[in-house]
Amino acid sequence: MSKRTMRRTAATRNISSTWLAAAAAALAAGGALAPAGAGAAPAASAAAAAAAAYLPPAPVRSDRLADVAARLAVPPDDARAMVRWWWFGPNVVKPQLEREMLAMKAGGFGGFEIQPVYPMELDDPARGIRNVPYLSPEFLDAVSFVNTKAHEQKLRVDMTLASGWPYGGPNVPVTEAASRMRVVPVAIPPNAASYALPPVMSGEKLVAAFVGEGSEKQYDAAGLRLIAAAGSNAAGVGRAAIAPSAQARVAVHYIASRTGQQVKRAALGAEGFVLDHLSRTAIDHHLNTVAEPLLKAFGDKPPYAVFSDSLEVYGTDWTDDFLAEFQRRRGYDLKPHLPAVYSGQGPDAAALRRDWALTQTELVNERYLTPVNDWATAHRTQFRSQTYGEPAVSLSSNRLVALPEGEGPQFRSFSFTRLATSAGHLYNRPVVSAETWTWLNSPAFSATPLDMKVEADRMLLQGVNQFVGHGWPYTPPGAQEPGYAFYAAAVFNDHQPWWNVMPDVNAYLQRISYLLRQGQPANQVAVLLPNDDVYSVLTPGKVSLSAEMHKHVTPLLTEQILDAGHNIDYVDAESILALGVKHPVLVMPHVKRLAPEVLARLQAYVRGGGKIIAVGGTPSLAPGYADGARIGAQVAAAAKTLFASGAQVQLVADDAALGSALKKALPGDLQLASSQSDVGFIRRKLADGDIYFIANTSNREVRTTATLRATRRSAAWWNPQDGKATPASVKPGFSLTLAPYESRVLVLSDAAQAPAPAGNADAVAPAGLAGATPGGAGPAADGTRAGSALGGTGLASVLADLSRDWQLVFPGAQPQPMAELRSWTDLPARRFYSGEGVYTKDVNLPAAPQPGARVTLDFGPGAPLESTPKVPAGMRAMLESPVREAAVVYINGQRAGSVWKPPYQIDVTPWLKAGSNRIEVRVANLALNGLAGQERPDYRLLSARYGQRFVPQDTHLIEPKPSGMLGPVRLLQEQIK
Repeated sequence: MSKRTMRRTAATRNISSTWLAAAAAALAAGGALAPAGAGAAPAASAAAAAAAAYLPPAPVRSDRLADVAARLAVPPDDARAMVRWWWFGPNVVKPQLEREMLAMKAGGFGGFEIQPVYPMELDDPARGIRNVPYLSPEFLDAVSFVNTKAHEQKLRVDMTLASGWPYGGPNVPVTEAASRMRVVPVAIPPNAASYALPPVMSGEKLVAAFVGEGSEKQYDAAGLRLIAAAGSNAAGVGRAAIAPSAQARVAVHYIASRTGQQVKRAALGAEGFVLDHLSRTAIDHHLNTVAEPLLKAFGDKPPYAVFSDSLEVYGTDWTDDFLAEFQRRRGYDLKPHLPAVYSGQGPDAAALRRDWALTQTELVNERYLTPVNDWATAHRTQFRSQTYGEPAVSLSSNRLVALPEGEGPQFRSFSFTRLATSAGHLYNRPVVSAETWTWLNSPAFSATPLDMKVEADRMLLQGVNQFVGHGWPYTPPGAQEPGYAFYAAAVFNDHQPWWNVMPDVNAYLQRISYLLRQGQPANQVAVLLPNDDVYSVLTPGKVSLSAEMHKHVTPLLTEQILDAGHNIDYVDAESILALGVKHPVLVMPHVKRLAPEVLARLQAYVRGGGKIIAVGGTPSLAPGYADGARIGAQVAAAAKTLFASGAQVQLVADDAALGSALKKALPGDLQLASSQSDVGFIRRKLADGDIYFIANTSNREVRTTATLRATRRSAAWWNPQDGKATPASVKPGFSLTLAPYESRVLVLSDAAQAPAPAGNADAVAPAGLAGATPGGAGPAADGTRAGSALGGTGLASVLADLSRDWQLVFPGAQPQPMAELRSWTDLPARRFYSGEGVYTKDVNLPAAPQPGARVTLDFGPGAPLESTPKVPAGMRAMLESPVREAAVVYINGQRAGSVWKPPYQIDVTPWLKAGSNRIEVRVANLALNGLAGQERPDYRLLSARYGQRFVPQDTHLIEPKPSGMLGPVRLLQEQIK
């Protein structure tokens, strides 16, 4: 939608009227969050009540801490992580589909998104491999079967409204394919009376022709003159007449063409053109021919959501009726200005390009996002969309979809994920998901549970509260282990040996996701995305706000805000016009182009107490071309007035100066004495409390002190792994010790809580590895540290050193002694072994742990990596674990817990007894090790049959990784005050 006044009403539409009516009815039914003390919502109309029946159940949310705490031990299922379920071929059979769904549930996943993609094998009847075409009766029957079984298991089902991405396929004729402008210069020799016209092929149309001095290779676009575009029969077939000239000239033709892009990673039978996302005809055709049959397969149980992946319509910058739509929206004819737009030459090129790109945003909003969302609502489901990429959708485009989704863990730089979460915060979308773990620790099967947490925490810090894991590859029965893998993803199914701790990993993700849905977002700083400035520098074939925004919202600017003790939301001109600015501080980074009406809203914001920090300059230009000089003068005058308002408005020279100015404008929400750049946080504000999620994003322990800008009556640490609470003292400050990649939840409350144990300075520290005094002193003299999060002193003694003399047994083999702990890949027979190894040891204790004492099984701190290993894409944890890669611990036959992340410790106090104690540690490694012992598959014939639809990721990096329990291992004892 446009930011202009004539479209401001549409900017507040909040997706569709049908969705709004349904949401109002859901609110009245109590499914959505209501402020404390609010009365019953007004009675919904009959239409709204009917629409409410079309919405899936609302997520469980509350504005009261007591309600949140009551569900903390067992969070609601709607907060469980999901997986993207790749169906290759599709080649799926019902028994295996059901088996994999049951495995998902057993692993703690709450559901899946069905994503049909490319074949992995040729048909092989002897092995039961049969690729069935997309949308065939067999395929739709499999969808129907899965939906029925998923409902029986209470698993959420989402469905991609296509195969692969972006939307498209065999039903897209060339006339509805993604469009672009093709610029063709043709040389005109001196004295020529005609010249050869460039061919106009199927799906193309000549839009305009210009003539001017120059050659095919070099000409001044600003000097071109519009001429009649039609050829002349008198000049000959395929030629155009032209008045002769003694000089060599060039005729430049602007031909509305097609990008030719094919659907990426398409399933069998889903191949074809990517559709034109700026064309309502193309979208309606896709909904009728693809989406309708898909939804019919769901019968009377529609999917929870339908999905669109990231917009990657490469090269698009046009559509058939673009000139008419541009004239209607911008008020002038674009045709005479095509040379300036497509060359970037001339004084008006930037303003013209802004109008040209903005028009594309409006068209994709109105012709793609809105119709698909309305279609989803009409079909009793919701639209979940990754609304970034190209065409140039904006932050506020997310208001048009029910479920915004992000992608990317770039917490300390411009982020597609923060686009989605900011829109959720602005436009009241309480659940914002993220595609997570794409390319994680490539190659496939390398990713660990710790890798999952490291990326997930960075998503959480940006406001994500629903994970869609990337992902779960369907593997047919009888396939060689470790089974299939998607070309750009890690693998999180039960073919990974460390699946033994997946329920624990998912329990963590579920609990934090649940907590970060409660109350309201409480970020204090907004960053104005300078959309008009970015539009003005976009180039043909690469019209993407999100791809270029990092040049304005730089990593340094983001770091300055975060290191000042704040978290960030983005806003844009459209959201300001629709909603105003709610944040105490607004940062304007290098904003030159801004509409006068936006500046008027900012003036009102400042009068109301808001503070503005402009970086690098103040607005001085009209957003677009029409009447630019007059509007630009208004902009400059309004900005001058605004920035003369007083101390609430200030200008800093560059990004590096922002942090100091921000600290003066608003003290940090959570300020650390040191290591601020390593620790991130996000806060949710409830009627009677605040929830802080705090995470160490570094691979080294953080030991510091912290100060909160605002406090409440009492505080407690809520353990994100099990939900247990420990009283804390945070006034006036508190010591904070976090193990590498450790995260904690701090809750402030208006209600009184039990005080922190007397004399225990470190009881407030949320670390599992803590030995700090309030001033941040180091560990005990002997170097031992134990967990203080449950109220220990943090100063521990070694009860027993268990680093030697274990028995190790593998399935089907005899136990073998391990005098010293080392990787089992050192054993020649186990170099390529993927699976579980069971370590056992008997430990004699003279007495059971006494009341007031706690005994911890400690596996060591792990080893931080000094530099990033060479991984072409994705991210990974920069820490080598002392347990590779996950373990479940049993004490005297009882499960005591799991080890998969720092701090690598388990409280084993309840299970120990006087005398002999059997300690059993079941360690599981990576599926990669087994894969390393195999030859890589030969996809030559597959590609010959179907074309090369994928390239396996980074297979040259496949090698066995250290495995097992590496030590040191100790029993530590400490007193609990």
